[in-house]
Formats: sequence, structure tokens, C-alpha cells
Amino acid sequence: MEQLRGLAQRHTTVIQRYHVQYLARFDALVLSDVIQAYTSVAKAPLQLREAPDLGRVMNLIIFHTRLLDGLGELLAETSDLSALCFYVRSLERLFGQALEEPAVLRYTIAFPLTCARFDRATHPMCPEEYPHLQVGAVGLCRGFLEQLARQASICIMDTCAEQCKLSEQLLPKHCAATISKARNKKAHKQSARKGEPERDKPGAESQRKDRSLVTNLDKLHVVLTELALSLAHVGSITVFEHVLAPPEFLSSQLEARISRAILGLARHSSATQEVARPSEVLAGLRTYEGFLVALGPRLGLDAGRLVRSVLLQQTQPLDVRGEQTLTTVYTNWYLEALLRQASMGSIVLSPAMEAFMSLPREGEGSFSAQEFSDITEMRALAELLGPYGMKFLSDNLMWHVTSQVGELKKLVNENMDVLVQIRSNFYNPEHMAALTPRLTSADNVLKRMTIIGEILSFRAMAQQGLREVFSSHCPFLMGPIECLKDVVTPDTDIKVTLSIFELATAAGLPCDIDPALVAALSSLKSDGSSQEEDYKAACLLLVFIAVALPLLASQPVTYNIEMDAFSNNSHCLAKGIIQVSAALFTIYSKNIEVHLKEFLLLASMSLLQLGQEPDRLYTKNREAISLLLLRIVEESSFLTADMLETCFPYVLLRNAYREVHREALLSKAPTH
Repeated sequence: MEQLRGLAQRHTTVIQRYHVQYLARFDALVLSDVIQAYTSVAKAPLQLREAPDLGRVMNLIIFHTRLLDGLGELLAETSDLSALCFYVRSLERLFGQALEEPAVLRYTIAFPLTCARFDRATHPMCPEEYPHLQVGAVGLCRGFLEQLARQASICIMDTCAEQCKLSEQLLPKHCAATISKARNKKAHKQSARKGEPERDKPGAESQRKDRSLVTNLDKLHVVLTELALSLAHVGSITVFEHVLAPPEFLSSQLEARISRAILGLARHSSATQEVARPSEVLAGLRTYEGFLVALGPRLGLDAGRLVRSVLLQQTQPLDVRGEQTLTTVYTNWYLEALLRQASMGSIVLSPAMEAFMSLPREGEGSFSAQEFSDITEMRALAELLGPYGMKFLSDNLMWHVTSQVGELKKLVNENMDVLVQIRSNFYNPEHMAALTPRLTSADNVLKRMTIIGEILSFRAMAQQGLREVFSSHCPFLMGPIECLKDVVTPDTDIKVTLSIFELATAAGLPCDIDPALVAALSSLKSDGSSQEEDYKAACLLLVFIAVALPLLASQPVTYNIEMDAFSNNSHCLAKGIIQVSAALFTIYSKNIEVHLKEFLLLASMSLLQLGQEPDRLYTKNREAISLLLLRIVEESSFLTADMLETCFPYVLLRNAYREVHREALLSKAPTH
């Protein structure tokens, strides 16, 4: 035993001497391996358990050697966190605590990165553990990134909302108080509301009296900066051959939230039929877009692609999640709120103002239709909905027109025999005067045709907004389309003409024949009737409208010279008659000009017969209704003033204008 102890002491002394003198590290390792092998054989004279100092020295040699030759491997071994894959709940709890501490947010990316090291916990001797560790690591990393993206997206949307509030202060509607105050100050007038607090001007939020003053926007910016440092730390994370990109998680979260935020800008209420003006929504949308584009590089986010994807979804009836979009909201609102009220007579189309105008009525809300239908709002609507959204709006409008035309055809069939006789005897005024009272539902025909005119007039206004937006964004396309439209002549094949007009309509250009209306009315076929019978019904429909026009003279309708409109929207008849006639006779391959001349002749004779009516109650608005003929001619490219002169003397129109203006002045004159 004493000999063994002496041998161990001598070996320890030799190894220490070699180590102290820094002999070759390779030799020290070899010597250590030799001693280990020498003491590991059966019946070895030296047992390591009896010489602990020798074991410690050997371990010290190996450790120091790895510090010099394998520092990278040593660091990887000592910093390996793969064992955390067995402590998922603790890891998730720590991650949740890190998200609640703003100062630690920039380091939260370490948790997903830790999941990328879990593949070190696998061992070739236990291959059955690999799929379980893979699924757990990928799912845990995905969960961490989703929570980070959710936190960042919430912060981004809150910041966008704050920026939108600041941008809203610059809207034109808020400048009225400032202008009124400046005007009163200039005129040395006292303010009517002395107790009303003075409203802060835009930009006042940037003036700080104390550096310690922190606003909600400042807090959001701090949190967003920390989250941006975390999410932009790496572009991708590889976990068990799965590549996860943090910016993509953020992009998917933002896409859903931005869509809901944009829809929230419309502030649509189905119960009260209220909605924000398209120009206000567009201003808020541009605020969101500007902030996201500026933030994109800080987050490694393709903000341009994200915004384009969201806006493209808003041009469709439903987005990718099946939720409503701005296209659906505004299409339903304009159909159910604006045009429905116009059909009931509470809103009037003003050609002079190029907008629908609300008529003030007692006991009703202060809804202002002009704030939603002027050219500025139509341009904003075209910007929001885009060409796809505007086409969806147009298709819905055409569906309503088709339903009205279907009802008109039913009324024509009910009065078929009388209308045929009137058309055959239009040259005989006495016979026509006897046949006209036999017609039924003449008022209904005029009402439905007026509704068609209102719908088509609104569509024309929407097309004008689309045309201006398209010209601004794509002037290099608008020029060729206009040139192509100018090439069309009456001799051009109808299929080629409709194809060119369809292209022009998509760009917002007005056409003599509306291809969308042609396509809509083509699907309207009577049950069991031939094309010849449908063509006959279309001709008789014009006859019915022409002989029913004198009924407007007895209605309590007034003509407003300032709005250039009738109070019951009778002036919309012109667009309805011209557009529907052009579409119907295009479908039946007939000459549009010939049939419109026939209508003009019948309408002129019907209105001229009002001069022989002895009862003044039936002709009190004869002069104003006579102006409809001139409006019909101005609306159509197939009719001219010379054609009207042949059947309705212009002197009667001149007298009608003078009488209408005289009555308007008398109604405004003060009574004593």
C-alpha cells in the first residue's frame, strides 16, 4: 500500500510539473489518457477512488486544455439551454412576465431563439424522442412569436388611432369655428357663447411646459420602440428544419386588425343608418397608411405589400375572414339610405350642384345628403372602393334598375291593347284624347321610371368620381381609352362597340350605350315570350311614358331654379328614358334614334294637348313640365334641338322658362 501511494504521488508530481511548465497540450492529454487506461484495467495496482487528487488534476488538465483549444465548444456546452424543453410551463410563465415589463420587451426575442436550440436535446440512441421534441419546440416558438406579434400589433393600432385623432383635427369641418371667431373679431362682435371653452388648435399637443409630462402617445412610442428592437433582431428562426419569420407573424396579425380598424373608421350603424363621409374615412385611411409605411423598415416589415393587400380586400364584398368591407357597407348605405329617401321625395337630385340635396322637413333629423353625394365625396368613394368596388356598386344599382324595368313590363302588358291603339292613332289627337284615360297605373309608370332615373343619375355621379381618380392615378391609360372610345361610330359592329364601351365604363367614361345596363336587361326575359314580343313591349313602354307625362302637370310639384330640379325628381325621367331606351333597342338590334324620335313626337303631342285643357288644375305646372322635353334632348346624343323644334316650337320653351322664373321670384318676394 505504501508503494502504491508513493507511485500515485510521483505520478501527480510529474503531471503537475508538466502542467506548470506548460508542456505540449497534446502530450498532457495523452499522458492523462494513459494514466486513466492504466488505472482502469482489472487488478490495477492504482485505483482512482483511492487517489482523488490525481482525478482532480486530470480534470483540471482537460478543462484548461479546452479553454485553450475548444473555447467555442465549451461556451456552447455551458450556455446550452436545450434542457428547458422539459420545462415548458416555467418558460411560458417567464415569457408572460417579460411581456408585462416594458424595460425587458427588447429581450423577449430570446425566448423564441431558445426554442431553436432544443434540437441539442436529442440523442441518436433515442430517435423516438425526436418527433415529440420537434412538435413541442415548433409549437412553443410559434406561440411566443404570435404573442409578440399580437402585443406589437395592438400597440401599432393604438398608435395609429392616436395619429388618426390628430389628423381628424385638420379636417375642413373643424375650421368653421376658427373662421367664425376670426370674422367676429374683425367685425368687433362679441361671441354669442361666452361660456363655451376655447378649443385647442391642432398642434397644441406638441407644446410641453414640463419635460416630465408624458402623454399616451409617448408611452405607446416607447413600448413600440422596445418591441421593434425585439422583432427586428433576426429575420428568421430555424427550429428543427422549420423556418419561422417574426415579421410574417406581425404581418398576419396586422392584416386582420387593420381591416377591422378601417371598417371602424366608417362608423356604420345598421340600426340608425348612419355612416361616416367617404372623405373622412379616406383621411383616416391615409393616416394609417403613412404611419405603417414609416414604421415598416424599423420592424423589417413590407408595409407596402401589407397595405395593398388590406386595401384590395376592401374592394371586394367580403374580406378573407368573411367579414364585411367598405364596399359592402357603402353600397348598402347608398342604396338603402340615400336612394331610398330620394325615391320617397325627401332628397332631390340637383344638376346645378351636382349632388343630391336634402329637403328640410319639420320633425326629422338634420341629415344632409349633399355631404355624402357631391363630387368630392364621389372621388373619395372611388379612392376607397377602387375599380372592383365601384363595379360591385354598379352591379347592385343595375339589379335595382332591372327589377323596376320588370315591373314596368308588367304594367305595359296590362295596358297592351290601349297602347297599341294609341301608337296607331298618334296622328289623331281626338282619338288619343279618348284613349289616354283608359290607361291604368300611369302614375306608377312615371314613379318607377323616376326611380330608375335617380339610380342612373347617382351611378353617373359615381362614374365621374371614378373617372377623375383614374385620370389622376393612370393618365397614361386614360388617354388611349378615350381615343379608342372616339373611334366608335354608328357603323361599328355592336359587339365591338359594347366591348369598347365596357372598357370605357370601367375607367369611368360616359357612353351613349351603357354596357352594364345592356347586360343587366339582357337577362330580363319574359316567361314564354319571344324576342319580337319583348321588342314590342319596349316600344309600347316608351308610348306609355310619353302619354303619361301630362299627368305631372297636375301634381303638386315645384321647380327650383337654384337647384335646376323638380321637387319630386321628375327631371330624372330624362336620364332614365334615354339610358333604358338605348339599352333595350341595342339588345333587340333596332335603331335607337328612330324610336327616340317617335317618343319625342308622342310626348310633344301629349304636352301640346294640355293647352286645350279647360280645367286649370290639370295644367298648373304645364310650363315646368314642358322643360322635360328639352332636358331629354340634352341628355341624349341621338336627339338634337332641331328634332325637337319640328314637333315642339322653341317659343313655348322660352315662355316656359320665363314663367318658371317669374313664379320663383314671386314665391321669394316678401308678403305684406
